[in-house]
This record gives sequence, structure tokens and C-alpha cells, in this order.
Amino acid sequence: MTRLTARFWVDAYLARLRFQDIPAFVTSHGDDTAGAVLVKLNTLDGQAQSFHRSYDLMSGMRKWIEHASGAEADVDAAIRRQQEFDPDLWVIEVEDRQGHHLLDEPGLE
Repeated sequence: MTRLTARFWVDAYLARLRFQDIPAFVTSHGDDTAGAVLVKLNTLDGQAQSFHRSYDLMSGMRKWIEHASGAEADVDAAIRRQQEFDPDLWVIEVEDRQGHHLLDEPGLE
């Protein structure tokens, strides 16, 4: 299975969000080739969630799982801790009051 570069995936994800009129921003630019990607969903009510990709050992498929959730400040702190551990990390912030992040759509795993 061919793996997409991090930069290619991020650009495609941002384009899909723009197509749905969902604001999103790169808040931390990671390694273009092999950087991991973390997505923060800001619901603009003081709450947030973050997600990272993981492998489902049973199916061998990639899927998005929750990294942190709760008060936005707490999620931001969890993201900063992850960045200290992984300086090549991309962070994408999605802003949507209804909680749409599109990570559960085909092609984004």
C-alpha cells in the first residue's frame, strides 16, 4: 500500500473542508513527508476535541481516534505535550459549531 506524504494529505483535507465551507487552519506545520497529523476540532463554545490516526490491528486499516476532549485550554495543553514529544507533528484546527470534522468520510483515513 502506497502511503501519501503528510503534506499531500493535509492539502487534500483542507480542500475538502473548504468545499464544505468549514474553516480550518494549519496551526503547526510538521514534516512534509512523514509528519504525523493531529486534528483539533474547535466547536467555538469553549470546548474542543483532538484526533490522531491510528491503526486498527484487527482490520489493518487506519482510523481516527480521539486524542483529547474537554475544555479548549485542556485540549490545547494536550496538543502542546504531543508537540514536545513529536516536533514533526502537523496540527490542523477545524472550527465548526456543529462538530463537523469530516474525518469519518471515505478517503480521509
